[in-house]
Amino acid sequence: MTVPFTILLSSAGRRVSLLRSLRHAATAAGLDARVITCDLNWTAPAMHLADAGFIVPRCTDPGFAAEVTALCDSEHVDLVVPTIDTELPVWATLKPDLATMGTTVAVSSPEAIAVAGDKRLTNRHCAESAIPCPRQAPLADVQRDASGWRLPLIVKPAGGSSSVGLHRVTTWAALDAIPADPALVVEETAPGIEHTVDVFVDRDGYAHGPVVRRRLEVRAGEVSKAQVVRDDLLASLAVRTVEALPGAYGPMNVQIFSDGPRAAVIEINARFGGGCPLSFQAGGRHAEWLIREVARKEAPPAAPVIEYGLMMLRWDDEVFVRAD
Repeated sequence: MTVPFTILLSSAGRRVSLLRSLRHAATAAGLDARVITCDLNWTAPAMHLADAGFIVPRCTDPGFAAEVTALCDSEHVDLVVPTIDTELPVWATLKPDLATMGTTVAVSSPEAIAVAGDKRLTNRHCAESAIPCPRQAPLADVQRDASGWRLPLIVKPAGGSSSVGLHRVTTWAALDAIPADPALVVEETAPGIEHTVDVFVDRDGYAHGPVVRRRLEVRAGEVSKAQVVRDDLLASLAVRTVEALPGAYGPMNVQIFSDGPRAAVIEINARFGGGCPLSFQAGGRHAEWLIREVARKEAPPAAPVIEYGLMMLRWDDEVFVRAD
């Protein structure tokens, strides 16, 4: 009897598209695979569309590590795909021990995760790597001396995500009215339109297959409409950004503002981005490459052909389950 290749999608939540993409990628790699999920709540929609679903504590709970380690052991998990920023440090800590069990975690080193998870460190990483990025400073510094800064400005939490807590400040009075908070940073407004570039980083730290997505509409901090575009400048900029990280591995994406001649990196996500299904549909094979590497399957001979211009238009869907 063939043992299926088992993928665990952690903090599955509403990530039904990613779950389906992982299934499709495993099939493309020639594997008999099952995709299971874990989440802290049984009402997570993706739990009910997986091959199996498991309830675990919140990733910040002291019992999370033991629970997911036991889950990986009992379900013979080959690959773990984390999905939210808060769980990445925990999975990175567990990664060495899980590897001895035969489980690979698609997560970067703690150092790379720290840089991606703190916008102050992200900005410093880019500046030190000669990667264009916006001017940034602590809120208190700019409130104390705004000389050289131009409105409008962006004020955001250093550790925030999904645009939570982000403010676009258009007057100096509005800037001064923001309560002092050492976790807030001020950035100059980056030029142009926001793009996200998806890449896959292999075990040797090399980034492959950048796919550039132009954000057209965002809802609740996550892209709802986007289009794949050809932009070699942004593609190479994303590759440089992640390859300069210490211990980058697996799926990553880089958020960049660009008006054509100018570009500025504003954020790094050390995981699959919310809009990654568009990259997959357009020809990006990041999930397949990840699965092939873990399963030690040879890479396909043909390079992917990207369908530039392809758009993603999202809508809501439902899964119906009985409360018992």
